[in-house]
Amino acid sequence: MEKFTTHKGVAVPLDSANIDTDQIIPKQFLLAVNRKGFGVHLFHDWRYLDDDETKLNPQFNLNKPEYQGATILVARNNFGNGSSREHAPWALMDYGFRAVIAPSFASIFNHNSLGNGLLNVVLKDEEVEELFRVLTQKPGTEITISLEDMTVRCENLCFNFELDEFHRHCLLEGLDSIALTLQHEDEIAKFEAKQEKWRLKGTAI
Repeated sequence: MEKFTTHKGVAVPLDSANIDTDQIIPKQFLLAVNRKGFGVHLFHDWRYLDDDETKLNPQFNLNKPEYQGATILVARNNFGNGSSREHAPWALMDYGFRAVIAPSFASIFNHNSLGNGLLNVVLKDEEVEELFRVLTQKPGTEITISLEDMTVRCENLCFNFELDEFHRHCLLEGLDSIALTLQHEDEIAKFEAKQEKWRLKGTAI
């Protein structure tokens, strides 16, 4: 998992609340179990016209020239609600997003995101409103998120956010659940060796 320390990138505003996981990555695209290839289907029903991925919807912010290359998404309350599909953060990250900023996130989506290296930043409603104001008035504006300082900076704005120490440590060090487990590889090997001896001890020959 890629480390997240400080990230600076173009932020794209998505002025909607209750964006669920089926809107993030519709169910017809959940055919693979690896993490690659989902970015092209991100927000499929909003990004494309007539269900045709060769026809971009020019009104959707992700398709506008000023937001190309965006790596930070700013949205409203309850982002990622709905089904528990892990493909939702996969699609966001495969598109290129490193972080999502919103006043609140659905708990399962938040857990899936943090476990895959996508940082969800919770700010107050009024702080998110300030970000929307800047991003709407000056499309293409960059936001800097520091997980070391726990701050979000955008032009003259600076907001603090919180994250539990376990997930903060994992993101800073780039540790997913597999990497966390492998930190104890020696202890696991010793345990397995003991288990094998224990099983053989009582085996009748």
